[in-house]
Amino acid sequence: MRSTVRSTVNVFFMSMGCAKNSVDSERLAGLLSAAGNKIVSNASEAQVGLINTCAFIQEAVKENIDAILDLEDLKKQGKLEKIIVAGCIVNRYEAELRKELPLVDFWAGTEDWDKIVDFLGREKGSSNCLPGPSRGLLAETRPWSRYLKVGEGCDTYCSYCTIPLIRGRLRSVPILRLVEEAKELVASGAKELCLVGQDLTAYGRDLYGEPSIQKLLEALENALPSEMWIRLLYLHPDRITRDFLDFLSDSDKVLPYLDIPIQHIDSSILAAMNRSPDVAHIRNVFQSARRRNPLFTLRTTIMVGFPGETEAQFERVLEFLEEAEIDRVGAFMYSPEEGTKAALMAGQVPDEVKEERYSRLMGAQSQIAQERGELFVGKTLRVLVEETDQGNASAYGRSYRDAPEVDGVVFLENGGSLVPGSWVDASIQAAMGHDLFAFLPNQSPAPLGHPFLGLS
Repeated sequence: MRSTVRSTVNVFFMSMGCAKNSVDSERLAGLLSAAGNKIVSNASEAQVGLINTCAFIQEAVKENIDAILDLEDLKKQGKLEKIIVAGCIVNRYEAELRKELPLVDFWAGTEDWDKIVDFLGREKGSSNCLPGPSRGLLAETRPWSRYLKVGEGCDTYCSYCTIPLIRGRLRSVPILRLVEEAKELVASGAKELCLVGQDLTAYGRDLYGEPSIQKLLEALENALPSEMWIRLLYLHPDRITRDFLDFLSDSDKVLPYLDIPIQHIDSSILAAMNRSPDVAHIRNVFQSARRRNPLFTLRTTIMVGFPGETEAQFERVLEFLEEAEIDRVGAFMYSPEEGTKAALMAGQVPDEVKEERYSRLMGAQSQIAQERGELFVGKTLRVLVEETDQGNASAYGRSYRDAPEVDGVVFLENGGSLVPGSWVDASIQAAMGHDLFAFLPNQSPAPLGHPFLGLS
């Protein structure tokens, strides 16, 4: 398709779903901007509505379809000229959606960004060459905290998961290209890089013949400034080794924070999920991290109501959370997804049972999170400021314990004059649920001490 030449087009951009999708959206925004388009945060300012979709589970599919219908309503009212739907939902359901959503003007699958640019055309005078790793800024982008996606797809094939169906097999981004992108993000203001992928521990296996996440981290450590946070998200427990934990313990850039989605702790359920049933290894990973650093922050994801799950098997999950002292938990109720093996399994758990187990799990985890938070009372933590309220002389930010969007925050009682994106060392006064409350010894950021724990 050959791009047409035209005047500037205002594009209202909606990015749905996970952090990996956010990276795709920023890359697409960068391409659209380079072609002379303007990304706007309000649909009333736009000629084109564009949505980059998520289709991981049915709840997400419904949410995305509702968002597309909202864009169709705006088009019916004459407030939008065109609608573009891109991303995972197109990969998964394009044929059906074309019939149900006739007002959509263009459909594009994941990574088909150049086709969208060609569809919209280019402003006269803009470059005909698509940029490299340059990423645009969306309304929700915080320049000081950015995601770095290390690859696409997955080779694990968990029996409940649609990712290989939607995104395909593992395709890692070469180390040199990731280092280049990381430098670019730092140059544009990033102080925290959150590495994301379907499974970071598998990174590089397709390119280098073996998992190479540690080699990537070593390259990033050498290339990035000293005052930098690197956060790891989504690590499969099977490939976390003693050497890797030793490396993390010695790093002054990679945060003592691991997001290890175990999904379950019963060996029979794990086997049915097509995950390793080696429960002893999972326990050892969490215990080893705790032995190295009692303040290591551990996050996991738990699925409740997988087919065949009994009350006794669910109780093992609750016992594990307490035993491993998990700081953060993301839980979700199993959803039978079309095309997955688990959807055809016997023993589907009733929705009311899933809901009851989910509620119990989150209630138990809330108490554990409270106990973990209380360990930090009286300590000083380095905080990356997110928002300020000068009127109330307050602010909040995140410590090494807090990943963007999914974890708690640190409230700063006298931080109204702070600047979002700045560092500050805060004295923790109280813990409440998933959050910490602090005050600042003074209003000037203290000299840099320990990169994670501030001055303590």
